[in-house]
Amino acid sequence: MKALFFTLLLVSLLLCSSSFLADATAATSPAPAPRTCNAMCSTRCAKSGIPKRCFKYCCICCKKCKCVPSGTYGNKSECPCYRDMVNSKGKPKCP
Repeated sequence: MKALFFTLLLVSLLLCSSSFLADATAATSPAPAPRTCNAMCSTRCAKSGIPKRCFKYCCICCKKCKCVPSGTYGNKSECPCYRDMVNSKGKPKCP
């Protein structure tokens, strides 16, 4: 009888702890909605010479960094993650 009680207690504790872990991971800041990244990157790449490529890389950076600098050029100090992301050749990845 005691073994059954302790087994049920252990199972219930495990279930409760897993629900707390799920809540903790859900509480982290979510990535911006694709529409938000699309809007910010459309603005960012409006005057680009190669708009499709600019938009593609901007969206990649936006999803990872959760921000896009304002304006169409520069202002990268507003988003350090965006500024510091580089490609395999060591050049800036984000437009």
